[in-house]
Amino acid sequence: MRLANFGQRLPRRLAFRLLAFRLLALCLCLAAPLPAALAQGDRAVPATFWSALAKDEVDAVQTWLLRGVDTNATHPQQGPAIVVAAREGAWRSLRLLAGITGTRVDVPSPRGETALMLAAAHGHLDSVRLLVERGAEVNRPGWTPLHYAASSGDAATVRYLLEHHAYVDAQSPNRTTPLMMAARQKRPGIVRLLIEEGADPTARNEAGFDAVAYLERHGETEQAQWVRERAADYARRYGTLERPRSAEEARAERDRAAEDAEAQRQRAAEAAERDRRAAAARAENERRLREAESAQNERRRAAQAAEVERRKALGSRLPGMRD
Repeated sequence: MRLANFGQRLPRRLAFRLLAFRLLALCLCLAAPLPAALAQGDRAVPATFWSALAKDEVDAVQTWLLRGVDTNATHPQQGPAIVVAAREGAWRSLRLLAGITGTRVDVPSPRGETALMLAAAHGHLDSVRLLVERGAEVNRPGWTPLHYAASSGDAATVRYLLEHHAYVDAQSPNRTTPLMMAARQKRPGIVRLLIEEGADPTARNEAGFDAVAYLERHGETEQAQWVRERAADYARRYGTLERPRSAEEARAERDRAAEDAEAQRQRAAEAAERDRRAAAARAENERRLREAESAQNERRRAAQAAEVERRKALGSRLPGMRD
């Protein structure tokens, strides 16, 4: 229909010439070679792109992206481009990739590491925050970003992940928790932070190590004792993974706690009453002492006045005597 209308508007010979020209142009376009990155997939991503990415040469990375390299290009050994950027600490390039619509920020490398996990390992909070805002998962099966952050020792990154609902007792495939990683890497501040945030200090991994064992291995005896005390209190309150507390034990613990609290209140009330009585007795003694002292002073003044009067009377009876 379009060709018929086209022919009615233009002379037939001119219409066929234009149609032939368009067909020729289409054939030339189809015959033209595609860019290598688009024609052959990620295997054809030039090595200079990966080199620029590793060196954080963000302008060069952006140029290659404009030439057709996919933002989700994958290195055969190291994984997606954004993971490579995080591993190499190429933070400007990571920000560039994460800011492009279509970049899959949570695809893991062949080792199972995501960009968020590696940014957390570096303790680079700005990149961690950016990736979380772009949809990176804070919790995932196996090793998690919190494991990596606890190993790095960066408290701000650990706090940020916990604030975004990172599971504090996440277990790796061998049941290692972030607390164990912090103890293993000698991060005393992170050990204390995680326990204060509710981490289970009684947990053990498949090798039989808990946080105390890792600390003692490094000679951190003082902190190991502190963790051991926290572990005993945790086990008393909640049980352990191997033997969690039953409902009956929990009720008994609450009853004992209530009885202890009541006994403590009674002791406090009795101590307060003793203090009140002692204070009242001291006040009464002080009052009596003041009264006795006042009476004694009054008697002394009366005696002095009487002596003065006696002398005056004696002087009036004896001529020539003076006061």
